Amino acid sequence: MAAQFTVRAEPSRDLIRITMSGFFSPDDIQAFCDARAAEHARLTCGPNQHVTLNDLRAMKVQAQDVVAAFQNLLADPAYRSRKLAFVVDRTLARSQLMRALNGRTAKCFENRVEAEQWLFAHDSEMVAA
Repeated sequence: MAAQFTVRAEPSRDLIRITMSGFFSPDDIQAFCDARAAEHARLTCGPNQHVTLNDLRAMKVQAQDVVAAFQNLLADPAYRSRKLAFVVDRTLARSQLMRALNGRTAKCFENRVEAEQWLFAHDSEMVAA
């Protein structure tokens, strides 16, 4: 299954909404980075004040070089989110995600509603989560 993704900014909510599926190649990752940059440019909040929701439920297990590329992508401080939520299934892809996050503060959910609730909860509510 070829890589597919969408990146959509919701400036009124300071939200970047991403969906990713399939197997990614280095070219796919570059295309994703380009789309991410274009959508981040649409945000009206300050740098790193947005939240990100990434739905990876249809993502396939990736090659190790692709996991390393995603790790670099997630480490880019220019696009770092205030809060980062992933919607994932319980698969090996989830294990790869956790390795790619490399200590970055993020939370995984099994459904989008819970992920959005966490993203938009006040920080004091987040501590209890």
